[in-house]
Amino acid sequence: MNTIKETNFNFPKQTAFYKGKVRDVYTIDHKFLAMVVSDRISAFDVVLPRAIPYKGQVLNQIAAKFLKATEDILPNWVINVPDPSATIGKIAQPFKVEMVIRGYLSGHAWREYAAGKRMICGESLPEGLKENDRLPEPIITPTTKAAVGHDEDISKAAILSEGIVSEKDYLQLEAYTRALFKRGTEMAAAQGLILVDTKYEFGKVDDEIYLIDEIHTPDSSRYFYQEGYEELQQRGKPQRQLSKEFVRKWLIEHGFQGKEGQQIPEMNDDLVALISERYIELYEHITGETFIRHKIEHVQDRVEKNINTALEQLL
Repeated sequence: MNTIKETNFNFPKQTAFYKGKVRDVYTIDHKFLAMVVSDRISAFDVVLPRAIPYKGQVLNQIAAKFLKATEDILPNWVINVPDPSATIGKIAQPFKVEMVIRGYLSGHAWREYAAGKRMICGESLPEGLKENDRLPEPIITPTTKAAVGHDEDISKAAILSEGIVSEKDYLQLEAYTRALFKRGTEMAAAQGLILVDTKYEFGKVDDEIYLIDEIHTPDSSRYFYQEGYEELQQRGKPQRQLSKEFVRKWLIEHGFQGKEGQQIPEMNDDLVALISERYIELYEHITGETFIRHKIEHVQDRVEKNINTALEQLL
């Protein structure tokens, strides 16, 4: 299938290009970013060999919806969304931390807890918790933003003592993180979902803090179904999830966790199609809207044309 695995566009007044794990980001006239959300998929900080049809569209459209729904909390980088798989916005100077917030003991936090740790990023956790238990209060567990390789856990105390973020800015980032998580939790609940954990990235535009990148997508967030949550917890059963955790679990079952010397298992066509359908299912559950499968023949031509049209109006 025709997926966006990588792009090689050349836009008017293009001044830089950056290829992330999932996104291709074009800097325009030193003022704007044209971000293409590719169909690449990453897990354990490794980009997997196969691209997933419609994945970029799913992520871009979920992020657009939630960024629009939170602009009363703080401004965000988006100017417009000219294509299902692309967004144009303002350039921000990013903070060198990602703000991870957790309402439940899942994923990385659970793996640390199960290994015996009771302190994560300076936040203490009580004894006796089970996987996927609700935490007494949501905790913020920041990570340093690695250009290459794994992001690393870091505490608020270390961020401030190392001067990574000023105290004034960090306190504001914490307040925004909690407000965004509250809004995301409310929007998830309206869809019969629990927002388990998520991460936010922030930057500055003209000395004002902006929300950047994506929010509340299945790549940056974990969701459970509300229905059956309590019963599954009481029985010690796995929760029904809406996240890409199912991809991580498949990789772990096939002997891959991103560690040195491990071989990425081969993803066949059936698995790729299954992951694509799961992403579409995620979109519909998270947004409450029907997913429109935009044509994926000549998808790159469509994206390039739509960005060019938007830039003509902007420049």
